[in-house]
Amino acid sequence: MAGFVRNGGLLLALIFCVGIPSLQGAEAPVTVGQRGGESVALQEGIDLYASGQTEAALSLLQSFVAGNPQSRELPTAYLYLGRIARDGGRPEEALSFLERIPADRQDQRVRLEKGGALVEVGRAREGLALLQPLEEDALSPWERGRRFSAMADAQAVLGRPLAALVLLHQGMANAGAEERDSLWRRGHRLLAERLGEVELTEAAFMLRGTPLGEDATLQLAGKAAARGARDQALGLVQALLLRGTNFPSRPEAVRLYDQLAGRPWLQRALGVVLPLSGRYATYGDLVRRGMDLALEMHNSSAPPVRLVYRDIGADPARSVAAVTELADSERVMAVLGPLTGTAAAAAAVQAQEERIPMLSLSQREGLPETGEFVFRDSLTSRLQARALARYAVRERGFTGFGILYPENLLGQEMAHLFAEEVRKLGGLVVISEGYAETATDFGRQIKRLMGMDPDASKETSAAEAEKRKNASGSEFPPVNFDALFIPDYADRIGMIAPQLAYYGIEGVPLLGINGWNSPELVRLAGRSVEGAVFVDGFFRYSPYPFVREFVDRYFEKFGEEPSILEAQGYDAVGILLSILDRRDIRTRDDLRLALSMLQDYPGITGATSFDFQGDADKVLFLLQVKNGNIVQIN
Repeated sequence: MAGFVRNGGLLLALIFCVGIPSLQGAEAPVTVGQRGGESVALQEGIDLYASGQTEAALSLLQSFVAGNPQSRELPTAYLYLGRIARDGGRPEEALSFLERIPADRQDQRVRLEKGGALVEVGRAREGLALLQPLEEDALSPWERGRRFSAMADAQAVLGRPLAALVLLHQGMANAGAEERDSLWRRGHRLLAERLGEVELTEAAFMLRGTPLGEDATLQLAGKAAARGARDQALGLVQALLLRGTNFPSRPEAVRLYDQLAGRPWLQRALGVVLPLSGRYATYGDLVRRGMDLALEMHNSSAPPVRLVYRDIGADPARSVAAVTELADSERVMAVLGPLTGTAAAAAAVQAQEERIPMLSLSQREGLPETGEFVFRDSLTSRLQARALARYAVRERGFTGFGILYPENLLGQEMAHLFAEEVRKLGGLVVISEGYAETATDFGRQIKRLMGMDPDASKETSAAEAEKRKNASGSEFPPVNFDALFIPDYADRIGMIAPQLAYYGIEGVPLLGINGWNSPELVRLAGRSVEGAVFVDGFFRYSPYPFVREFVDRYFEKFGEEPSILEAQGYDAVGILLSILDRRDIRTRDDLRLALSMLQDYPGITGATSFDFQGDADKVLFLLQVKNGNIVQIN
């Protein structure tokens, strides 16, 4: 502040020594070079002010005024000198600069600073008269915040604190981020120091759901606690926290709740919504087994965490109610599940509304796009297509692909996604053939894959085959792709693969999805699938030590080997427990941010990260049939 005063006094001395230039009709001839030099010097001062180097800006602007008494740029220099004086708490000095600007040169910015300075010297009504007519569109976000702040100060001076509060609220909605913080602090001080309980009640009602309105409720709760009305205070702060509004003084609200209730607001607990009854109960029970095993292992060596289960069947309405109860009544840190698509979609919307992180296990398309609090850790069709395409193109060097797919939802989706991922990598699907979901004879489709007409006569087919044989030197017609992708299950592959060999497609690498990962594959298809490669999110015979440990512990506890469902439940809980154990995780928003930044969590369903939308990006297991056995090759 002393520097401001010294520099300000120096400037005034300079001005009185050289005389105050009259800006009316200042048309002294100036050369182009001079004009350019003036503009550069003035802009340097403005840039210094904008970057926060106030004293350097002040010095440069002082020199500009003293050295260019006839410049047409003096109004701009006086504007910034006025701003610097106001920023330094010298409104009278600011007015002395601003009033030297001719009336016809006093634009919106000048009237803004002049109105603010008038308020600061106690001439609130005059200041308001200048500030209120200003057009917001003509001001920058920073200037809009400055205007609302000055008008709020004027209303406070005039004894109208509620009107001041409304103006600060409007300013927060229209100003830039930095100015919003300043407006918030002003509003917080106003609520804490100037408003009684009656006015606070009115402010909380008028501005409910906004940062200042929620702060008004917090101030009411604090006053109630101070006069011994504990139940009233607890009810107010609990209702405030349940609304889930994010506002700067929310940590204070949490501390007040903890003090009044004698327990933490957020529990060291995770909510789980699963189908534990109804048609999907078997799947829900298996996922729960994996989750319980992960919790048991964690709690044996770390501060304990609870899993709070809710059975939702596959009902969207029950899933919404469960998320609400877990977030508000049980006060868990995050929610896991659901499994089924419609229930997951409904739960995701509610989790976003409650602002509670949700880690879903559903494959429902587009689930993470619901909002920033919704994540998904599941083996999706896209994950499989991406992993398989990367292996085929990058590791094997394949460029052309055929697809033989069932004409059902899964088959059509996988065919589309695989073709899309191949194209991204520079490959091409040269032919794609579908078959009926219940088909047992695939001859027509296989002939098309071979470029043959399935409706041609036997004589024509034989002649075409002979022609191709002579051209290729092979006994069977060649195909024009490097590998064949078949997105179906092991029992169907057991019928398709032998027919491929029968019609002559031999030696062409076969690619598949996780549905191939079954002992039935080799039993039914035999040597027809030798060398075939497919992907899965879990492989119980993996050589990875942490996978072996999980399989052994699971078998010891339940007497059977786990499937991918137990593995997914185990990993989902493990991911959240690893985050909860961090000391910097205190709020749900902390947990959400940590989830979004997760990288390569060493899960038994593959190293897991989350992309920018919240969808899991995993390193899947690459499996191959070798000598009649399924083995991991990555």
